[in-house]
Amino acid sequence: MLPGLWRLRLPLPWPGVPHCNAWAIAAGDGVVLVDTGMYEAGALRQLELAFEQARLRIEHVRLVVCTHAHSDHYGLAGPIVERAGCELWMHPNHGHVTKAAAAPDRAFRLRLEVARQSGVPEQLLRAYEERRRGQGLGVARVVLPDRELVNGVEVETDLGRWRVYETPGHAPSHVVLHQPERELLISGDHLLGRVSLYYDYGYTPDPAGEFLRSLDVVEPLPIGLVLPGHGRPFRDARALIEANRREVHERIARVRAAIAERELTPFEIVPHLLGREPRDEYAISWGLSETLCYLRYLEVRGEAQVSERDGQHVWSAAATTGARAH
Repeated sequence: MLPGLWRLRLPLPWPGVPHCNAWAIAAGDGVVLVDTGMYEAGALRQLELAFEQARLRIEHVRLVVCTHAHSDHYGLAGPIVERAGCELWMHPNHGHVTKAAAAPDRAFRLRLEVARQSGVPEQLLRAYEERRRGQGLGVARVVLPDRELVNGVEVETDLGRWRVYETPGHAPSHVVLHQPERELLISGDHLLGRVSLYYDYGYTPDPAGEFLRSLDVVEPLPIGLVLPGHGRPFRDARALIEANRREVHERIARVRAAIAERELTPFEIVPHLLGREPRDEYAISWGLSETLCYLRYLEVRGEAQVSERDGQHVWSAAATTGARAH
């Protein structure tokens, strides 16, 4: 890694996503910390150990910057800000996590209701509820930003100024940071070293469309090295942008084809998207959220319509389809 830039690799409790990255960037007599890791038992000590490997301490943090408000990127912001006495900068559309963290029981009930309306069978819903109830959201405490990260904001470091670009889609609060002279991009979860799609459903009108537009925002930037929120740094940003764009459109096509045949609940569409029957928690959380976002994408463009059947939402192809531009 470049002098003055450290990758802090922090553990996560999620199968298939075992680690996340925080990035420490030299800034005067301390560092700017981009992303924080998730809060759970022992997480703060893991962060301390990662800092020690870089010969740093939490007290060296002069500013915390969050690429988005998901728990694995924001969860430890509260304890870090408190110990370091520094500011937090984050996009203003952080309510998808901060409001949920402030009222976790209400947020959990809403998630269950969305799943029920989407056709998730009761036995799967009960099993999901038993596993997840009381687990928490991975946020130590809600801390609000001292400055809003919006287009054009710059973060000063010893490696130069990093310019903020808003890139919603994966999360309403998502931003990336670009350092043009060194051609560096801190990408959060907008771009990873492989295609890995997830969107927050229910907070914005069209998350999948927003993600595609955010790919368009990043594509023209001079990028020699991507510093992602998970996995190793990688160089071919444009190839990953195109791979993401292609995969999103392929998945939208699967959903479009499914509802062209007959009315389906979102949960009945999930196997068309994933290529397998949804029997696990992944299918309920990730797969269902992704399916709902693609249905919204099609609805916004006049290609899909929703109605109610026995208390559940069912989707079908719209009688008159509109434009399909993203």
